[in-house]
Amino acid sequence: MPKGYWVSVYRTISDPEKLAAYNTLAGLAVRPAGGRTLVRGGRVVAHDAGIAERTVVVEFDSFEQAVAAHESAAYQEALVALSDGVERDFRIVEGID
Repeated sequence: MPKGYWVSVYRTISDPEKLAAYNTLAGLAVRPAGGRTLVRGGRVVAHDAGIAERTVVVEFDSFEQAVAAHESAAYQEALVALSDGVERDFRIVEGID
């Protein structure tokens, strides 16, 4: 069964305090759902139209788990805390194996 991944690329971070609150709450939602953070911040080399602000990758055992984690009440609470504190591109993608 292919794994599922959350991929977030932050265009701007306008409120670091909201991001910090989101990070705490998101962790409480992601870990119990089986998510493992593979990338959070760190160095980025962006090419083409890439953005080098911040990148996060979270791995789940399946695409379905990744979708369910996003839809969970715990993660929705994290999104409320984040609100307009960032502008980001967030997607859930299916792995190839």
